[in-house]
Amino acid sequence: MSPTVYAFESTDGLSAGLNVFCEKVSAEAIASHGSVSIAISGGSLPKLLAKDLKHNSKIDFSKWHVFWADERCVAHDDADSNYKEVKAQLLDAVPIPAENIHAIQESAAVRKDTDAAAVDYEAQLVAHFGKNLPRFDLILLGMGPDGHCCSLFPGHPLLQENTRWVAPINDSPKPPPERITLTYPVVNNAATIAFVTAGEGKQEMVQKIIEQPALQLPCQRVKPTNGSVYWFIDQAAAGKLQSSSYGAYKL
Repeated sequence: MSPTVYAFESTDGLSAGLNVFCEKVSAEAIASHGSVSIAISGGSLPKLLAKDLKHNSKIDFSKWHVFWADERCVAHDDADSNYKEVKAQLLDAVPIPAENIHAIQESAAVRKDTDAAAVDYEAQLVAHFGKNLPRFDLILLGMGPDGHCCSLFPGHPLLQENTRWVAPINDSPKPPPERITLTYPVVNNAATIAFVTAGEGKQEMVQKIIEQPALQLPCQRVKPTNGSVYWFIDQAAAGKLQSSSYGAYKL
């Protein structure tokens, strides 16, 4: 099933649409099973996500459980930390209980022990989801310039990982090299996945991912077994797409 692509006139419009989308996903998850499980990536995503979401009083943030789709093995206050960026943009502004924020184990991250960090993070997933494959209500992902998502890079052996829920990586082509990442079995078990990307510099890769599926880039391998994939992009990023490939999001 092809992803649904929404293009917005501006990044402000994108953030507004993403806010409404997250509100809907949140309400449906709470009505269904009493809580919301969300995994978030880093990059430009947290800022675009948080712009309107942090002011949304209709969302019951006390029911949110926040995880990271991938994380760099650095201290929580390091400039490279995805945790730090999400905290600064969103978590500091909304009332999510501290015990519902599931960050990488800092001690393992600081000593660059990627395997220990991955094992601990998988244990955090088990503690929340139980022993069956996690099913996130929403995974929010960015798109790398090479078509990577999470810390799953083109041509890397981790693209084939199918037993671990969280995998260590010590040779990321994008620094820092030491990271942990959710694997495809977990990503593709999510109920809803939303890619978020913006800017003219993303045009070519967005076109490849949406309109050239045979390339099998990491973003294109995100195919939920029982879920949906959406793309939230601005018109600048949509510049090379055929008009039939995207539509407007109805706020």
